[in-house]
Parts: sequence; C-alpha cells; structure tokens
Amino acid sequence: MAAVLMDDQARARLIKRFGEDVTTWCGELPALVARLARQWGLTVVDAKPGNSGRTLICVGDDGTKKVLKLTPDRTIAESEAAALRAWNGCSRVVQVLDSELADGAILLEGIDPGTQLLEAGANVPWAEVGDLLTQIHAVTPPPGFSTLEDRVVFMYRLAERGLRGSVAEATLSLETLDRARLRALTLAAGGTGNAIVHGDLHPGNVLDGGPGRGAVAIDPRPSVGDRSFDLADWVTLPMRDGGTLEDGFDAIAPHLPGFDAERVRAWCVALSPLFVMRPLERDERSPFVEAMLSFCW
Repeated sequence: MAAVLMDDQARARLIKRFGEDVTTWCGELPALVARLARQWGLTVVDAKPGNSGRTLICVGDDGTKKVLKLTPDRTIAESEAAALRAWNGCSRVVQVLDSELADGAILLEGIDPGTQLLEAGANVPWAEVGDLLTQIHAVTPPPGFSTLEDRVVFMYRLAERGLRGSVAEATLSLETLDRARLRALTLAAGGTGNAIVHGDLHPGNVLDGGPGRGAVAIDPRPSVGDRSFDLADWVTLPMRDGGTLEDGFDAIAPHLPGFDAERVRAWCVALSPLFVMRPLERDERSPFVEAMLSFCW
C-alpha cells in the first residue's frame, strides 16, 4: 500500500501554521515527491506528522533507509540544512545526503531504529545527551545564521497567536506570556559563548540510533547564541515524574563541561509558559504543569 502523502490532519496542522494559502502546496505535493523520488532513487514507504511540512520515510535504490523532508517554507529548509551541514561529521546529528532548497526539500540519512529516544518510558541516557550537546555547541557558527533573539521573538509570536482566545488563556494570560518573552529576550541578549543553538532540542527531536550510535538529534531550528537555551527541555524531565529541577541539574551536569545552573534555571523560568500551553488546552493540570505555572509568576 502506498504511503498517504497528505491526510486531513496533516493539512489542518499546516493550515494552522501557515494559513489557508498552504493548501496550494499540499495539492502540488504528490507531483513534487514523484519528481524528487525519481531524481534521488527513492520509494516512499511511510509518512510522519509534522507542524511545518511532511517527513517521508523512504528506501533508496541501494536498499538503505533515507528520509525526505519537505516544507512549504523555503527558509525553514535553508536554515535546517545550513545547521546540519555545519554539524557534518558529528555522530550525534543526522547527516544530510542532498538537498533541493528551492523546493524546500532535504534528503537525510535514515536512523535505525529511529524511534524517539524516550519512547515507552525509557530512562534518559544522560551521558549521550551530554555528548550530543557538547558536540553541537563546539562547532564554530558559519556566517548567515539568525540570532537567538530572533528565535525567541518567533517562538513567542507563535505562542501568542496560539494562546489568544484559546482555552489555555483562562489560566495563562497574555500579560504573563509577555513577561516571559521579556525575560527570554534579556537572556538571549547575553549568554555563554557563541554557539550554534539547535533551538528545538526536546526529547521528541532526539532519535535512538541503536547500540552503535545512540542519541541522534534531528529537526534543528538553529540560531547563534546562548547554548544554555538547549538544556531547558532536558533538565525539566525529572519534574514530569515528581522530581525537581535540581534533579535534572544533577543528572546532566557530570556529562556537560561548563554547565551553568543559574542560566539554565533562568531559561526554564523564561520558557515555562511554552511548556504548559498545550497541556492547558487539553485541561491537564498535572504536578508538572502546576510547577511550570509557578515559574510563570
């Protein structure tokens, strides 16, 4: 059975992100995929959900697994490809095989087994996560990347658009979101070093590369700035199981030279509204959500 390139749910996510005009791109997607499949010798076997495009699992003519990423926003493809190419040779980052950036297309190596690293309640491999962060932050940024301040502005603009008029606004006000935005911008203007920041390094964007490879990062939204930004999603993980932020610090610090607990804590506070928006929309009031809300004030 052929993979479904675009279903109703995928189309709805893209419309939410890009507006109604994206339906034209959705309609043209099958022809684009067919052309790229011929060009790169691919057979599409599966499609994965995403908020900024489509991710297609493929088999190459050589029998190897490959991943074709497509987005209607060419700038997303350009920035992602630029970061991945800057990280070329880093074992903890997925590698680029080819690209057609005018089409918003990137061809990536396939990661096996390629499941999300923390699926099925797996323990966090803190040493691998520390090595991942060390690798990506050690690379000198090439020219042309946007700043972390730009990334913060973009993230909070999306958050405000999603919060305004939503169920979550009854608990999380626009004023609270704006205070957090100012905190984040202040942090982004400072920072520890001139690093390529992944920008979206949550556990869902780290895949299991198997026993020989371990943790592999995908889907960067890169900028240049404070490397501490990339730690917030990791140090808060113990809080989801009833632990504390300090538990997260204790887990990652031995594996991350130069760990700055105070800056990481400040980023967790500044980003706390972004952690709770979706749970609040689902009316989830877990201990983790309550703890994050306490950071907001």
